[in-house]
Amino acid sequence: MRTYRVGTFIGSLSSTSINRTLAKALMRVAPDDLEFTEIPIGNLPLYSPDYDDAYPPEATALKEAIAASDAVLFVTPEYNRSIPGALKNAIDWASRPWGQNSFDHIPAAVIGASPGQIGTAVAQQSLRAVLSFCNARQMTAPEGYITFKPEVYGDDGSIADEGTEQFLTEFMAEFRDYMERVLTVLPR
Repeated sequence: MRTYRVGTFIGSLSSTSINRTLAKALMRVAPDDLEFTEIPIGNLPLYSPDYDDAYPPEATALKEAIAASDAVLFVTPEYNRSIPGALKNAIDWASRPWGQNSFDHIPAAVIGASPGQIGTAVAQQSLRAVLSFCNARQMTAPEGYITFKPEVYGDDGSIADEGTEQFLTEFMAEFRDYMERVLTVLPR
């Protein structure tokens, strides 16, 4: 059985991020043939085309981590009705220089949590627009707009609510199947 390597982007830089908690839960309920590696984004300088001829080590490591992944999973909060600046900065680094876009044809899933009722719906739409331009192969359904309730998630990734656990399990199973379908047609 093949193991699929999933690079995970946590959109928040906060050490107490509810999206980091959600990511732990997603990894816990994911199919056994998925292996997760967080791709760090907090140490990147702000992107500028001035770096295109000589990428700093942090940006080179970012591109290498994506290249080593079979797919990417974005778990992001919503900041001001869009994606966090650090996440957008990481995507800018990974998609440049022109002609060396790390997201080209990579299977991708987007999900996120917030305390509000609409989860991270607007941020996810913003992220999807950026990923479309980057030519990532996005899983479009199911969508995952998670209203975060702290009592549902344990620090170890456990999920106390049966309905939430079932939804997240199905989301990850669908992502795994989607990834396999994309990689059959567009191997990395």
